[in-house]
Amino acid sequence: MGRIRSWFFTGLVVTAPVLLTIYITWSAIEIIDGQVANLLPHFAETAYSEIPGIGLLIGVALITVIGALAAGFMGRWLISFGESLLNRMPVVRSIYGATKQILETVVSAQSDAFREVVLVEYPRKELWVIGFVTGNTKGEVDTLIDHDMVNVFIPTTPNPTSGFLLFCPKKEVIFLEMEVEEAVKMVVSGGIVTPPDRSGGKPIAEKAASTKAAPKKASMKKTGSAKVAVKKTTAKAVTKKTTPKKAVTKKAVTKKAAPKKAAPKNR
Repeated sequence: MGRIRSWFFTGLVVTAPVLLTIYITWSAIEIIDGQVANLLPHFAETAYSEIPGIGLLIGVALITVIGALAAGFMGRWLISFGESLLNRMPVVRSIYGATKQILETVVSAQSDAFREVVLVEYPRKELWVIGFVTGNTKGEVDTLIDHDMVNVFIPTTPNPTSGFLLFCPKKEVIFLEMEVEEAVKMVVSGGIVTPPDRSGGKPIAEKAASTKAAPKKASMKKTGSAKVAVKKTTAKAVTKKTTPKKAVTKKAVTKKAAPKKAAPKNR
């Protein structure tokens, strides 16, 4: 009986992710097909509307065409004209402006948003949470705080789309080697799915100590080189001062020795 139970759970672990993936993908395709059929007039009456995924292909083609038109002069003029109309609407302008700014920041190829996973000591000491760096702190917050700060988004479990924002000093944040996708899986699963260790086996205390000791070593090297330079200069000064003394003593000895040698000749 125990063996049959283990076989059942093994089959469940193997088939459940596959079936769930197929179900979610198929549901998304059906939703997109239905929305495209409602937007295009008389599309639902054609035979092409029965093909699964045709709405998704049409949507991708339309977005590509809009992007190509927006790159031209006429497209940019139409977009600026539409934005000017939206900015005059009280509620719509705030929604449109925030959505546009977020998408431009995330989709930008040079953006560092959500590309680094960090550990933050929160909400108290010796308690750690996973966060995502959304960028360096800028603006008024950076001006008022005299530290090198980073913006860290702390997601909630099991829904990582909600969370809160922390402005953390960069020296107090521990950067992890895991990928963003692995961290998201860990957050969604509540810690059940654990990514492989790529940190090299160093504990958090050693990492923090190494990051703090790096500037100390540099300062020690600077002070050590300064001490060596001071020692060299003092040694040169001492040798310069001592050399005349040696010459004077030699001359004095020769003068004193001369009368002693002449005394026997007079006798």
